[in-house]
Amino acid sequence: MHRLLINSLILCGTLVIWQTNPIAGQTAMKLSDCVQYAFDKNPQMQIAQLQISDADWQIKENTAIGLPQLSAGISYQYFIQRPGVPASVFQFGPPDPGADTLGDVKIAFTAKHNLTPAISVNQLLFSQSYLTGLKAARFYREYVQHQVLVTKKTIRDQVTDAYLPALLISENLLILDKNIANLEKLLQETTATQEAGFAEQLDVDRLQLSLSSLRTEHDNLSRQKDIVVNALKMAMGMPVRENITLTDDLQRLLPSYADADVTAELNYMNRPEYVQLIKGRELSMLQADLYRKPWMPTVAGFVQYQPGWQGAFASDTKWFFIPSAVAGISVNIPIWDGGATRAKRERALIEVQTIDVQKQQLENAINLELENARKQFLNATARVKSQQSNLELAQRIYNTTQTKYKAGVGSSFELVTAEQQLYSAQQALMQAQYDLLTAKVAVKKALGGE
Repeated sequence: MHRLLINSLILCGTLVIWQTNPIAGQTAMKLSDCVQYAFDKNPQMQIAQLQISDADWQIKENTAIGLPQLSAGISYQYFIQRPGVPASVFQFGPPDPGADTLGDVKIAFTAKHNLTPAISVNQLLFSQSYLTGLKAARFYREYVQHQVLVTKKTIRDQVTDAYLPALLISENLLILDKNIANLEKLLQETTATQEAGFAEQLDVDRLQLSLSSLRTEHDNLSRQKDIVVNALKMAMGMPVRENITLTDDLQRLLPSYADADVTAELNYMNRPEYVQLIKGRELSMLQADLYRKPWMPTVAGFVQYQPGWQGAFASDTKWFFIPSAVAGISVNIPIWDGGATRAKRERALIEVQTIDVQKQQLENAINLELENARKQFLNATARVKSQQSNLELAQRIYNTTQTKYKAGVGSSFELVTAEQQLYSAQQALMQAQYDLLTAKVAVKKALGGE
């Protein structure tokens, strides 16, 4: 009798969520805490943020191309053999018969040593590719920014999908801890009663078997929890060696998703991956537009100043200062490149068409995701209502069976059967509530909510 009464109390407590303080050395974390931790520590998020910085510097790099380019240099030349001009070319008229001839004498116009510093300034005046590149760099910055949003959504989904199963196991472990404590106390009382001759050894054996089964189940769940929590830590970017305690529960999380309107109209632009695809298409269109104008000229201006010195390192040799300065404009007009520009343009257009196909494919996938999530929500809602009614019915059946057993008009087999039905109803309701929560999460994900 005692065994049946206590077992009933244990089973009725299955749906109770036990609140405990975090163990010393462990970090108490709600679902929102885990998500925020992942935003700060997850390597994927860190990489996405670095890509934004890279895009900012890429804009500066492209902008710098259109700014004045200042450079300086110096060159030194030593003429092993100086070029020269025969001196006879400087003779005018026929030579005098009695005069000395210059013969093979050559005149050099350069010294053996030449030192030539140079400073130059170049300025891009017009370039269609430069203008398009500036625009593309800004579009790429927006593209990377949306990549961050996609990464955040992916991380949030991964953490949520890992947190909920870990939470369910944690709650089951808390319930098992309470059940084991109650069963250990009951075993002590029943053993004392059996030793006094008021209970059968069979009752003690059944309690020991039940306690052993609960402990085995507790050990199995503990190992499963370690696996699931490690997966949660991986999704968060947390070292596996750190310890965390999950503080949320199903009853608190269900209201937090009450604003998930399953009938809300779908807006693809609420999905960051869809917006990113649109930005990618704009980038490809920019590239295609660039290749549509291959004939556009590139105009640049330049100024160069060269102060040069010529001479020798002998002490009696004079160095000659020979400066020069030049300014000008260069214009480069592409005429024919063998069809390379056309090939690049066609490839860019193919990329645009590919993105259009991917966009349509993504729209279909989002539609399917939302449709399935809505059906899961409706099914889970119906199951919760049904399982609540089943639990109430199972509780009434158990109470009636227990009353009949106490009055001596019912059998222990009927009471055990009623216990099993009550336990099954409690577990079914817990699973239905968990399914309802995951369905709400799925609907919110499909609609692009956070």
